[in-house]
Amino acid sequence: MKITPISLILLAGMLVPSRVHAKGSPAEELLVLSKGDSMLAIVDLSNLKVTARIPAGHDPHEVIASADGRTAYVSNYGFGAYNTLTVIDLASRQALPSVDLGPLRGPHGLVFAGEKVWFTAEAAKAIGSYDPAAKKVDWILGTGQNRTHMIHVSPDIKRIVTTNERSATVSIIEKIIGNGPGPGGPAGPPPPGPPPGAGGPMGAPGGDWDETVVRVGSGSEGFDVSPDGREIWVANARDGTVSIVDTSSKTVTETLAADVGGANRLKFTPDGKRVLISTLRGPDLTIIDSATRKTIKRIPVGHGAAGIVMQPDGSRAFVACTPDGYVAVINLNTLEAVGRIDAGPGPDGLAWVRRP
Repeated sequence: MKITPISLILLAGMLVPSRVHAKGSPAEELLVLSKGDSMLAIVDLSNLKVTARIPAGHDPHEVIASADGRTAYVSNYGFGAYNTLTVIDLASRQALPSVDLGPLRGPHGLVFAGEKVWFTAEAAKAIGSYDPAAKKVDWILGTGQNRTHMIHVSPDIKRIVTTNERSATVSIIEKIIGNGPGPGGPAGPPPPGPPPGAGGPMGAPGGDWDETVVRVGSGSEGFDVSPDGREIWVANARDGTVSIVDTSSKTVTETLAADVGGANRLKFTPDGKRVLISTLRGPDLTIIDSATRKTIKRIPVGHGAAGIVMQPDGSRAFVACTPDGYVAVINLNTLEAVGRIDAGPGPDGLAWVRRP
């Protein structure tokens, strides 16, 4: 058989590793929670089309994906009526048995860090971590604050930040190293009991933690930690302001009159240069320059917005326009709304999935 140049090209194309994964799912996807019908939509980022819709349990509010991109976890909130995390297999596109959190009712904010799912339990005034490998909640810490709503966990699992909406506070929770007075203090002898990692009250994540409660504005809910870890920006829904907290001194260094009444979420761009704030009380997405602290643009997105997620390369942001039933696509270079995703009624929580 004669092999032509065209045949060689086609053969080479067949041998190139594909960027398409099992069942045709792309390497990167957007997860969108639809509160209107309690479904999770999976969106193909190449064409902004929904490829699957999966039941997400009662009153789903937030969603996060595991680091390997195989599993999604959804908080079933209900203002304390529910106490479960819905688990979804992203490869097979189906729900798995849910996680029963027992008395930890009202789970809301979610983070995946250190191979565990970290969550707030609003009605229990607590936070906790769920170990998917052991299939159990392995750590709980009470905040003592009302409506502990959103959560951030540092990659090294040594600092946790929460916003506490009704208390108008931020909790900065830091792991104590050894028996010293706090991070950076003298180590001292190890406590009695099982060695680190062996389970029990002092096993991983275990240990002692210091909590510093910082008073911010009324309605503190949406927040983010700057990429360099130096600042915490908090959107205060009732005041319409933004509180900037220095993570070293644990004090509010500045309060911005940002006019973001009804603020729902606040997110830094990956480069840390800009801050995006959504509000359910107005038509615009607010953009603030993080260096000058000035509002540089308000982008019309509809009749209100909630969840925000950034594309990791910093090119786009996705904003859940809950009242209008779509997700707005924002070009972060031009600061313009450039598209919409119809992912189901009442979109809210968003998450990014990257498969290895």
